[in-house]
Amino acid sequence: MSAIYMDHAATSPVHPDVIEAMVSSLKSDFGNPSSIHQFGRKSRHALDEARNNLASSIHALANEIIFTSGGTEADNLAIVGAAKGNFAKGNHIITTEIEHHAALNACKVLEKEGFVVTYLPVDENGRISIDDLEKAIRPETILITVMYGNNEVGTVQPIAEIARLANDSDILFHTDAVQAYGLIDLDVKQLGVDLLSVSAHKINGPKGVGFLYVKDGTKLLPHSFGGEQERKRRAGTENVAGIVGMEKAAELMRIDREAKVELYQNMKQVMLGIFEEASIPYRINGDQDHILPHVFNVSFLDAKVEPMLMNLDLAGIAVSSGSACTAGSHEPSHVLTAMFGDNERTQTAIRFSFGYGNAIEDATKAASEVVKIVNRLKKL
Repeated sequence: MSAIYMDHAATSPVHPDVIEAMVSSLKSDFGNPSSIHQFGRKSRHALDEARNNLASSIHALANEIIFTSGGTEADNLAIVGAAKGNFAKGNHIITTEIEHHAALNACKVLEKEGFVVTYLPVDENGRISIDDLEKAIRPETILITVMYGNNEVGTVQPIAEIARLANDSDILFHTDAVQAYGLIDLDVKQLGVDLLSVSAHKINGPKGVGFLYVKDGTKLLPHSFGGEQERKRRAGTENVAGIVGMEKAAELMRIDREAKVELYQNMKQVMLGIFEEASIPYRINGDQDHILPHVFNVSFLDAKVEPMLMNLDLAGIAVSSGSACTAGSHEPSHVLTAMFGDNERTQTAIRFSFGYGNAIEDATKAASEVVKIVNRLKKL
């Protein structure tokens, strides 16, 4: 039995070309990029080239990219750094109830330090209301942080509208684009965002590396201290091989992006067709008019999450019930709870997420196994 991996929103397999690029970098770019000798200059050249290319991938300037250890650090640096850097202007932050825990927990820490945070509700599709956001703005509001596309249900927020409102009110706007990067064309200038987070391991790059876009002129207080790397905004010797790997992964994601998006959309339709034909009770979660192409969250109303996940794993289908950051937790998803409250959809939701290595045949096999398991669990 060959296993099928459908948990790319949690992490993705490293592309062979990325591994090759990283191995080559590990062999040749071993110098410290802050050293002035030829070995350091060689690493610095690789770092500068990666910075330029990754900046171009979101239509930013090279000096607006800060390399980090991943999406969590990027979110923390954006939220904590922007809040503390602009504390003289105010202490109010606006976010949503369905953010990734990297953002939510950063906000909770700031609350203990004197900041006030408003957590906006979402509708049953997982979208915020622009009216709610506008009403939440105060004279002391200094930061709005709303993720681009949700990691559990895939709902995409009205980012450009939020950015316009933030800009008109002279408020910094950060978006966690970890799930959107690589599958959606992100232009930070057109969007109007001030800060944007990215992680490599969601796009077939290595774990432990990411970047934060910081619009030129944005006041940001660093929270790691040491050397003067990353223009004094993030201390520590850069992970050159990891960054080279992220650069290669980003390049590969841009190749045939439209074809990948079409494949993932077709996979969803194939699975839905099988569910319909089998007449199993299900509900699709997330805003289907504003959705990430690779995330497919479905509640199977006759089957609880734990036995579903166990049986799917035994059948060789790797999926999840939500964020990998809460794996092992018996608490219901905070995202689904915000959308539906405590009801059956919250207790029976499975997230399929597609990526490199998946094909239509995988969708057919996975959906067929789901039907068998749901019918078996219903009898029990």
